[in-house]
Amino acid sequence: MSVLVQMSGGPDGPMSTTRKVRSALGPWARENRRELEKRHPAVFAGSPTNRAITVAVVLGLFGLLVFALWRLDFSFARIGAGIGQLAHFLTLMVPPSSGTWARFWLFLHSLGETVAISLLGTFTAAVLAFPFGFLAAKNVMTQRVLHFFTRRGLDTIRGVDTLIWALIWINVVGLGPFAGILAIMSSDFGSFGKLFSEAVEAVDGKPVEGVASTGGSQLARIRFGILPQVLPVFAGQVLYYFESNTRSATIIGIVGAGGIGMYLTEAIRTLEWQQVSLLVLMILVTVAVIDQISSRIRFAVIGERRIET
Repeated sequence: MSVLVQMSGGPDGPMSTTRKVRSALGPWARENRRELEKRHPAVFAGSPTNRAITVAVVLGLFGLLVFALWRLDFSFARIGAGIGQLAHFLTLMVPPSSGTWARFWLFLHSLGETVAISLLGTFTAAVLAFPFGFLAAKNVMTQRVLHFFTRRGLDTIRGVDTLIWALIWINVVGLGPFAGILAIMSSDFGSFGKLFSEAVEAVDGKPVEGVASTGGSQLARIRFGILPQVLPVFAGQVLYYFESNTRSATIIGIVGAGGIGMYLTEAIRTLEWQQVSLLVLMILVTVAVIDQISSRIRFAVIGERRIET
């Protein structure tokens, strides 16, 4: 919280200088705190009403937490017992048996299918959501009706989970990776539309004003004033979702949308824990590799920035 007060006799300026007093006081303010408290008691004392509201909100949230723990039958004893059972599962999962490694190439093919589902679904959603990100931005779309329906449509699509989209598309196009691609595309379309619009709304308006001052059209303002600012942000968001969707594609494979998830759920149901360990390890390695590659691509887009210490 910060407030503006008039202070006189400061080291940097005359009596009319307006300074910003923050909760984290600077060196000069700390040395003269008593004088400041006498001159501006309301700033340092705060409002009793605001304090009462803050205490009421904190107590309300704490009460809600306690009620939720009681209503959902939360138990530390059950957690302790579950941790012991989890440790027992870990002993069953390692090391993978020789029979498990015999199916390695089959699992690797399915893992490649999972990555392909994530890649196609993510980038297709990004391409489709690109124009809607501008339609949903207030500083670009001045027609309120179109802006309103665009935002509400993106909210509706984003409100349906990827797994639900997978079940929907499986019934539409049948089992297989194509349904998985459509599921990730549908879910990410709403998310990208919202993220893109927020990035567009946060741009600096000076470049846009500069293009407008030269007689540039609305399209020119977007092309030369907004796009150079938001493209690195868009790239970072798309690459992050690609990494995240590699895990999501594993989950939707459980319901029949292709990928390695089918083998993972089969191994868990049949208690083949050594196969589970191999599949989980393959997924973790793949996500780590994708993270390294996406980091390099992101730095190639935004450029390396040295931080001087």
